[in-house]
Amino acid sequence: MPPQRKQRKIAIMGYRSVGKSSLTIQFVENQFVDSYDPTIENTFTKPWKVRGQDFELKLVDTAGQDEYAIFPAQHSMDMHGYVLVYSITSVQSFELLQVLLEKIMDMTGKITIPLVIVGNKTDLHRERVVSTEEGKRLADTWKASFYEVSARSHESVCEIFNRLITEMEKADSSNGNEKSSCVLS
Repeated sequence: MPPQRKQRKIAIMGYRSVGKSSLTIQFVENQFVDSYDPTIENTFTKPWKVRGQDFELKLVDTAGQDEYAIFPAQHSMDMHGYVLVYSITSVQSFELLQVLLEKIMDMTGKITIPLVIVGNKTDLHRERVVSTEEGKRLADTWKASFYEVSARSHESVCEIFNRLITEMEKADSSNGNEKSSCVLS
């Protein structure tokens, strides 16, 4: 009998048009979708292996959020981790991450959450308005992992999910006391 796959549910969140769906589809289907249709909400499933462990990932590709949106309760229930995405071409999308994290903390009641912060659209480097250093500084403040990626070129997309799964496993084994999980400060 094959080993049991661990079930993990991950929310992909961020401002509208930052590339949440593009990242998700690139990870799940290894393709970049050029046309943009605003996402209502989609769930994708992908088998994945990290450090010899088989996982069944359920990726919840959320609709774009803004600071005034009501945080849907389903985005805090049964989630094992979060990928918070901003576009390196949008200061507004970067600033929204603080609001999103506070909403996640309020809804989950947790002070540590496995989290990866992602600056997407590195292929648009000429339009960059958020520096790599700003992204790293924000991630360091939250004790979260940080990646800059390009969903278009598949740059570092798999690393996001490998790192998040590793963080989720650390949180499970230490009951959330691992220093590499996100901490609101």
